[in-house]
This record gives sequence, structure tokens and C-alpha cells, in this order.
Amino acid sequence: MEYYQPRTGGRLLALDNVNLAVEEGEFVTIVGPSGCGKTTFINIADGLLKPTGGKIMLDGKEVKGPGLDRAMVFQDPCLLPWRTVLKNVLFGMECQGRDGAKEKDRALNFIKLVGLSGFEDHYPHELSGGMQQRCNLARALTVDPEILIMDEPFAALDAQTREIMQMELLRIWNEAKKTVLFITHQINEAIYLADRVIIFGARPGRVKDVLKIDIPRPRKLSVKREKQFLEYEDHLWNLIEEEVKKTMVADQVVHNIDA
Repeated sequence: MEYYQPRTGGRLLALDNVNLAVEEGEFVTIVGPSGCGKTTFINIADGLLKPTGGKIMLDGKEVKGPGLDRAMVFQDPCLLPWRTVLKNVLFGMECQGRDGAKEKDRALNFIKLVGLSGFEDHYPHELSGGMQQRCNLARALTVDPEILIMDEPFAALDAQTREIMQMELLRIWNEAKKTVLFITHQINEAIYLADRVIIFGARPGRVKDVLKIDIPRPRKLSVKREKQFLEYEDHLWNLIEEEVKKTMVADQVVHNIDA
């Protein structure tokens, strides 16, 4: 698959020959230098963008636009400020024309799953950043997507909350049994969450390498201090460091040309 990004005076190759298969129920994280096409890739996977070459397939069917079989969780929770937690979680089902007692029970079950029981009648401004993102996750899960696509959902959280949310996400994923595509800039987050880590190379984005994570589940946060984890972290950083340097050189060349 490839994607050319329109720009003034022509177009920019953002993704080049990206070939990736994800198994049902798998947790896949994607890392790479800034501007390497990670977000472009998942926007194509979600149907928000169309590839200029190749295609995205889901269960044998081509993805041609957004669909109910996929749900996106962004860095910003995007909660509706005038709606309570319960009403925000119900919103996705309401958009599908589903608004009854059965849907309310389903929403309450996912609110419980993400650890927000007791906050059903609270408004977004009354929640912490981590709680807002839990609400966002519950809203995505209620529509029962086959794939959960997450674009740096914990990037705006403080370090302690981020680690707790990583652990909670694995618990929720284990119970909900969803396939997850997760973008992050944090190497240890990518390793801790994933069955496989996909490393994107410098622009134009390509799959540089795939790292299988053979750390048993369930995983405690303390696993990040173990030798095997640190070896994965060192290996992954060595791969990414090379691509970051390429990106910095390319950006400097573009800056000099523009100047």
C-alpha cells in the first residue's frame, strides 16, 4: 500500500509499500520517528483516507470508508461537554439508532469495565484526564468494533497516570477480546502492551522491522524492570535511533532548500 499526501506544488510520498497483516485478537503497536506516516496509516485503516495505491482488507472485504467494524480512540478524548459519562458512552449507539434499555445496560457494563462505576452522572470537566480517556474507551467499545484503533491515547497524561492506563488497557483488552492497533512514541509502552511491535522507517513510511514480544501475559508494570524487557527496549531503540537520524537529516535538507 502507498499514499501520496497532497501539498502545494505537487505531492509527498507519505507511505511506500506498506504490507502488514494483523491477526484477530492481536495487540499490535506501531512506533517510528515523527512524520513517518504512522497516523496516516491508521487513518487509512479506519477509512478516513483512501490509499493512492494498494488496499486495506478486513475479513476479506476492502475498506473503502469508515465503518462500524472499526472504532478510533484519539489522543484527545473528544467527549461532549454537555453530556454526562453515561450519555457520552451511549452516544455511539445513539448514532446507530440504538437507544433503549438494552443499550443503557450495555453502556453501564462498559463503564464498569473501564472502572468508572459511580461516575455515570459526572460531566467531562469533573473527570481527570485518565478518567476522560476511560470514558472515551468505553464509548468506543460499546459499538462492538472488530478493531480498536488508538492514536497515542495516553500522550497527554502524566507519567504515573499513563502507566496505570497501560495496565488498565491490557485488562480491558483481555476481557473485551478486541484486535488493537496502537500508535505510540514511547518505546517501553509499545513493548509492554504488544504482541508485536511494528517499526516504521523514516519518511516515506515503510515497515522497517517487526518485533515479536515473547513476554508472558498477564503483565505487571514491574516487568519493565526485567532483563528480557530491557533487552527488547535496547534493541528497539537501536532500530528507531537510526530512523530518527535519517528524519533529522531529511528535515534539514528541506529547510535549506526552502530557505
